[in-house]
Amino acid sequence: MAELLTNRSVARIDVLICTFRRPSIESALASIDRQRLGDGIVSCVIVADNDETPSAQARVAAAAAGMKTPVTYLHAPASNISIARNACLHAADGDWVAFMDDDEVAHPDWLASLYGFAIKGGYDAVFGPAVADYAETAPAWIRAFDYHSNRPVRRFGEVQTGHTCNALLRWRGGPFTTERFLLEKGKSGGEDTEYFFRLRRAGARFGICENAEVFEPVDPARLTFDWIRKRKFRAGQSYGRHSHAAPLASAGLAASSLLKIASCGAMAGFNAFSTAKQRYWALRGVFHYGVFAAQFGRKEDALYGE
Repeated sequence: MAELLTNRSVARIDVLICTFRRPSIESALASIDRQRLGDGIVSCVIVADNDETPSAQARVAAAAAGMKTPVTYLHAPASNISIARNACLHAADGDWVAFMDDDEVAHPDWLASLYGFAIKGGYDAVFGPAVADYAETAPAWIRAFDYHSNRPVRRFGEVQTGHTCNALLRWRGGPFTTERFLLEKGKSGGEDTEYFFRLRRAGARFGICENAEVFEPVDPARLTFDWIRKRKFRAGQSYGRHSHAAPLASAGLAASSLLKIASCGAMAGFNAFSTAKQRYWALRGVFHYGVFAAQFGRKEDALYGE
């Protein structure tokens, strides 16, 4: 393996995982070790522990002891996800870096699918779906509209940004190796949305690989209307704040958001007979309200480290 890692005729992918007090890191690591990479690809894993103390060190070491994939553990305190993400990027030396979360399990063909798609399309970054794994006890209105899956989207026919729950980024020798996640967004979230918007403005080409899936069991604490509402609002704020740079664009986004809020409110009222549909439209309206609020400088709520 050591020879392969220094052979630059072989593409090396460093998988970057940030963790914070989650035993599920063991399952995430095991899923990386099960990757069917094929010829010409090797992988390593870098785990950044964002806790105040190195609470995940023993767990990561125990998991790594049974793996064929090399694992590097970093202690990157504390309670600010951007600190952990930046520690991973600083340690990365692969031709590519892949991002996934510590509560996800990757399909065995995940890395090979992302890499093959990136090479074929000439992309600088490729994003895949993070598919929610709901328990049978999850509320029907949530399962009906799959609020917890994170699927990359195209807006106006283009991939404008992405998420670190499932991504592959060109790294070694690329033009983005000095870019880092903003520390001021490391508690509110949305640091990945801003980061990829920034890379796109710097010239990065993005693609979506639909069959490069990771799977995320949904925490029961997240199966409430209030939790989803807060996430939708914050997602709207993040998109609204970072999707443009010009003041005129901000004014236009504020106006279009108001129209969308009104439309969603009308549709929620029209669908009052259906809990699932009414909440769907209400939550869409919350997202657009987040976009609107971002145009007037409303501070993003802290989601991490509180």
